[in-house]
Amino acid sequence: MENSTGVTQFVLMGLSQRREVQLFLFVIFLTFYVIVLPGNVLIIITIRGDPNLTSPMYFLLANLAFLDIWYSSITAPKMLVDFFSERKVISFGGCIAQLFFLHFVGAAEMFLLVVMAYDRYAAICKPLHYTSVMNRNLCTVLVLASWAGGFIHSLIQVVLIIRLPFCGPNELDNFFCDITQVLKITCVETFAEELVMIFSSGLISVVCFVALLVSYAFLLSMLKKSAGDSANKALSTCYSHITIVVFMFGPSIYIYARPFCAYSLDKVVSVFHTVIFPLLNPIIYTLRNKEIKTAMRKLANRYVLCKGHGC
Repeated sequence: MENSTGVTQFVLMGLSQRREVQLFLFVIFLTFYVIVLPGNVLIIITIRGDPNLTSPMYFLLANLAFLDIWYSSITAPKMLVDFFSERKVISFGGCIAQLFFLHFVGAAEMFLLVVMAYDRYAAICKPLHYTSVMNRNLCTVLVLASWAGGFIHSLIQVVLIIRLPFCGPNELDNFFCDITQVLKITCVETFAEELVMIFSSGLISVVCFVALLVSYAFLLSMLKKSAGDSANKALSTCYSHITIVVFMFGPSIYIYARPFCAYSLDKVVSVFHTVIFPLLNPIIYTLRNKEIKTAMRKLANRYVLCKGHGC
């Protein structure tokens, strides 16, 4: 049994069995999804196309938007299709792939938020040396390190799960595959694997979350002692980052930093974590960042002007 599996597909129970509820949720989540993609694509196009947005902060923000596009596309499309399916199934390979990419991109995004916190530290505490400290090569290395960290983290989850036997039942009480659900339906005792995954996912989330809150609290205390437009601009940026950190790490800690038992709020938190949260990034950054809003207006005016002249 150690290296074999009797399960070729999993049945996803979804969010609700009632047809009218499913149709309502389809409209809501489709709206979220069609806002997420254009919003994040617009951020990337704006940052790439505006010569004034060349600082490391915007380079990191463009990478965060790219991760959000990918992250929101791992679960949302299948969930939307499944609303119209009588029997919601996913193959064993598809389940493992979904689990892998969910943790790969999610962990990479967490590590990228740590990099963005370091970027704010360098900008606020070492303003005269900021451009030399956070040069383009270092930014690229830090982004690649975030991706590598996410890959290693996700690989650990998949290696632990794929070696376990699955002989039935094959029902997952959620709308996507995740380690908290898959571990429950194995044919063997998984206490050791669960402990490793809590340490790998939960403890990392808690440590990064606490470290980020402490670092931003330190930066805010320094900024509040200063005065002027630059300090106010840095304060606004830090508040945006803190909001994203809370929305990103809060659900992750709730899901992974505890024993994998079922609770009534699990599906609600999962929806927020995988579907709604990616929408918040473009909204928060565009509403609180004057430079991006100005660059977006310029981009829109350029497009309208070009279209009027038949470009």
